[in-house]
Amino acid sequence: YLSRASGTVAWAMLTASVLWGTVLATDLFPKWCRKAWLASMHRGLAGLTFFFVVGHVVPLLLDRYAKFAVMDLLVPFHSPWRPTALAIGIVALWLLVAVEITALAAKKLSKKWWRDLHIAGYFGFWAVGIHGALAGTDASRMLYAVVTIAALALVVFAASYRMLSRDLPRRTRTPRPAAAGRRSQG
Repeated sequence: YLSRASGTVAWAMLTASVLWGTVLATDLFPKWCRKAWLASMHRGLAGLTFFFVVGHVVPLLLDRYAKFAVMDLLVPFHSPWRPTALAIGIVALWLLVAVEITALAAKKLSKKWWRDLHIAGYFGFWAVGIHGALAGTDASRMLYAVVTIAALALVVFAASYRMLSRDLPRRTRTPRPAAAGRRSQG
């Protein structure tokens, strides 16, 4: 139960992190919002994602029924149990590790390298969704399906907006006209 619950929460945190990061890269937040705080929130959500991923994987190693070895959970197609579903989850894990490492090393990487590697987060997000659908024991439940479809739709919408907004002119602040009630003294 701990592995199932933490896997579900990791998926929710990943969804929130991807959404937050995607929206952060657009002009949806007003200019008065502090970008540093917003970026910190994105990093915090990513950190929580990894915390819950560890909470998803470690109980599997300790489960006497499943009997997973470390290699089964770190090397794609090593486990005989649902090898494709686990391999997709493992690939997602490694993609997300790459994104986290590039995020931590962002100041040492060129902006282009950082952005190109950070985009892998989208592929990791999709891989986690597929992994959950193929390996998750709750995947057949209606609530799981509804929440997953909603999460996927939100990320598709946010990513689409981000891609389309690159071509749109940025909002500019227009100066306020002088107050009409003032009269010149003279």
